[in-house]
Amino acid sequence: MFGDIMGMMGKLKETQQKVEETKKRLDFVLIDEKSADGLLEVTLTANRKIKNITVSDDLLSDKEMLEDYLVNVLNKAIEKATNVHETELAAVAKEGMPNIPGMDMFK
Repeated sequence: MFGDIMGMMGKLKETQQKVEETKKRLDFVLIDEKSADGLLEVTLTANRKIKNITVSDDLLSDKEMLEDYLVNVLNKAIEKATNVHETELAAVAKEGMPNIPGMDMFK
């Protein structure tokens, strides 16, 4: 019994380490999103850090339109990045979960 508990603890610690490694790797996974007309483009990491914003000169003369573009495109990019982030971390967590009765939330 004690050996089983120690084995599970080791597996959990190993999984935690893999989760941390995955989070670091996601800093290098880039998500690109652009407006339908291509006037605004953003790039962010799968950890949801903005890396680049490119704005067409056409948007610079209309502050309100630029703000709308930024909100829309950034929200789409953040949603995509969040999906990648959560999928990657869930895969690591599921792979590393010990078989504990009642703990099947990742299956």
